[in-house]
Amino acid sequence: MLYHLLPQLADEFIAFNLFRYLTFRTGGAVMTALFIGLYIGPKMIRWLKSKQKEGQPIRADGPEGHFIKAGTPTMGGLLILISVTISTLLWADLRNPLIWLALLVMCGYGLIGFGDDYLKLTKRNSKGLSGRLKIVAQFAIGLVAALGMMFVLPSDLGAHVAIPFFKHFFVYLGWVFPFWALFVIIGSSNAVNLTDGLDGLAIVPVAIVAACFGLIAYLVGRADFANYLNIPFVPGTGELAVLCGALIGGAMAFLWYNAPPAMVFMGDTGSLALGGVLGTIALMTKQELVLAIIGGLFVLETVSVIVQVASFKLTGKRVFAMAPLHHHFEKKGWSEPTIVIRFWIIAVVLGILGLATLKLR
Repeated sequence: MLYHLLPQLADEFIAFNLFRYLTFRTGGAVMTALFIGLYIGPKMIRWLKSKQKEGQPIRADGPEGHFIKAGTPTMGGLLILISVTISTLLWADLRNPLIWLALLVMCGYGLIGFGDDYLKLTKRNSKGLSGRLKIVAQFAIGLVAALGMMFVLPSDLGAHVAIPFFKHFFVYLGWVFPFWALFVIIGSSNAVNLTDGLDGLAIVPVAIVAACFGLIAYLVGRADFANYLNIPFVPGTGELAVLCGALIGGAMAFLWYNAPPAMVFMGDTGSLALGGVLGTIALMTKQELVLAIIGGLFVLETVSVIVQVASFKLTGKRVFAMAPLHHHFEKKGWSEPTIVIRFWIIAVVLGILGLATLKLR
């Protein structure tokens, strides 16, 4: 919105010319989302507490240390979604269809998560929506976004997958691309959801991935930088840096209230939305395989669940004391802050490795 209004006044006040620059608007999006989140946080937490007398249901078979968290409200993802959406609408170029497709996934998946959290609270169990209903809803929203990408992106990129470490090496998927896109979006969404199990555990890696893809979006959206790095130039994707900036700001605001001991939990409202939008941005920038490296912590958590379930069904034995992986270390006696900080360190290292692939061609 500001991008469309204020630069028109640059002749009268030269400072308004700053609003033309993507880097300035990305910084503005970070700070706007941060301040909105910090401002509405206390009010939202009080409101959530008034509506959730007993807070988020705690798994009876979960780590013993989690029972002291009983009564903590959930659905804190609303704080992130509100701050990110407002900030993006203020600072982004709203004529860019990629922005709207990304917001569609984020808000749509947030609505799915909201329904899941609501049922958990009203039925007082930790299951929420049925797995089938969640997947169908995720599939429908993701399919709209996937088809939209194919229509909006250049024809020589829309249905292609870029292979890291190789110069201009693409695999053409054709009409298989929507199914690939669904796999990335839904997989990313549920991977973040699985990781969100300890105070602050998921939100910092989300911010790290958003920061990495903010840089990637900026580089991929600039023909000069893309040509220098031998990565695909995708027109219009630079604007996604603004959305990534808003995600960073919203994540930092949420962490302020989610830092141990958490005043509010993200819930599926936040985790499904954040994972979904990160997967969408990765697809738009043609760096979905790099997402598997930068977001490797989420992949690791997901794999631990798959291995645990497969091992138990095939052999009757469990590989981990409890899955996802962070619960395994809790069962082994690691303190929650130790697990969270060490996982953050892993997320930083993976982010650096993922960014390095842009030059290793």
